[in-house]
Amino acid sequence: SDAICNFVICNDSSLRSQPIIFNPDFFVEKLRHEKPEVFTELIVSNITRLIDLPGAELAQLMGEEDPKLPGANSTASGFFRSLMSLKRKEKGVVFGSPLTEEGIAQVSQLIEYLHKNLRAEGLFRVPGNSIRQQILKDALNSGTDIDLDSGDFHSNDVATLLKMFLGELPEPLLTHKHFHAHLKIADLTLFDEKGNKTSTPDKERQIEALQLLFLILPAPNRSLLKLLLDLLYQTAKKQDKNKMSAHNLALMFAPHILWPRNVTANDLQENITKLNNGVTFMIKHSQKLFKAPVYIRECARLHYLGSRAHTSKDDLDLLPSPGSKELQPLKSQKRSRLDTCHQEETQQRTEEALKELFRHVHNMPDSAKKKKLIRQFNKHPTALTPGSDVPASPAPRRTRSRSFSGLIKQKVLGTPVILERKSKDATPEPERVSKENVHLLQKCGSPAHVSQSKLKSLEGRKEESCRRMRTHLLSKDSSSL
Repeated sequence: SDAICNFVICNDSSLRSQPIIFNPDFFVEKLRHEKPEVFTELIVSNITRLIDLPGAELAQLMGEEDPKLPGANSTASGFFRSLMSLKRKEKGVVFGSPLTEEGIAQVSQLIEYLHKNLRAEGLFRVPGNSIRQQILKDALNSGTDIDLDSGDFHSNDVATLLKMFLGELPEPLLTHKHFHAHLKIADLTLFDEKGNKTSTPDKERQIEALQLLFLILPAPNRSLLKLLLDLLYQTAKKQDKNKMSAHNLALMFAPHILWPRNVTANDLQENITKLNNGVTFMIKHSQKLFKAPVYIRECARLHYLGSRAHTSKDDLDLLPSPGSKELQPLKSQKRSRLDTCHQEETQQRTEEALKELFRHVHNMPDSAKKKKLIRQFNKHPTALTPGSDVPASPAPRRTRSRSFSGLIKQKVLGTPVILERKSKDATPEPERVSKENVHLLQKCGSPAHVSQSKLKSLEGRKEESCRRMRTHLLSKDSSSL
């Protein structure tokens, strides 16, 4: 049974070189067995995305209501049901009993034998000998060992007994709960460009829906169904010898694995074609139907691992301690190197673009716009100036217009004022003096001496002019008298 994947630690050194088998559906099976409610909700939510199931049919699929099957209330079906119950009163361990792992183990002997005898013409269609079949049936029910290769049984005997086993199960192999879902899967067709349904089956959606539906089958039903469909698939491949195509095999097995129990062909009416075509589709695509869809695998994996990488105890021992700063994970180092390379490439592209822009501005004809752009480059030399490939033209210094009186004041009074301002600073810069100031410094000794002598001479001249004015006024007054 492929119910769950078991891991065994092998200490034999001679077998350690053997390839490791990994089951991609491991987490799917783990989730199905450990948390069946979460698993069923996940699968059913995706089934309803593909097929439209009304509330009653959805409740039947979930097992919340008893399945309502066609012909369940008719008189004929009631009589047929009572007849079948009488036949199953003396049920054995295998035939007529609910499906179990022990029953599958017994029936798997029949399947293995038929895999070796697929060339018999009319296999599963031509009935075998009833006496030999009863002997074989009793042996299977009692659990005794059977040697099918002894030649005492024919392949038609074994094939007919296999169909008998499936037909005597209390419910079909695909269960009553899934009956309406299989009818909806048969109706999945493609749409044309205008959004209208066509008669062409949508095979991809049908395969996906069957994959999901098989995942919520009981484990014994799913195991036996896989064994059976594999056998029918191999039988159809030998149809040139046994004359049994996939459609012919579907006609033989649809009543046993899909039709509801205790119903007749009249009860199913137009659904018979859908059911037979559905089994034909299962046989042709049986090698794909028992694999979980990729998104189901991912959901199951994330349910257990989340976004973290799965590590063993040995791997955890190799990880650095939180306090150690020397060792870093390889992944983070690789990411940091990639980030550094990306930043360097970005910076290099930016510098090349700035150089090209600066060349373009430098080659522009002289204009106000060119001067404005050059000033922008000069304001941000570190961010915008692209190196020294192209010599930057110096910005023209603006000469400040000064009056004659301003020049006199600067020469006479400007130097001490500048010195007084500079003396207040903590780190004075070297003083810039004009040629006239240098000459005055050499002549008079110091700026302070120059300013005091000039002030005295001006005051003397002012007093002299005032004295002369008073003398002139006095002489004018005396003459008038």
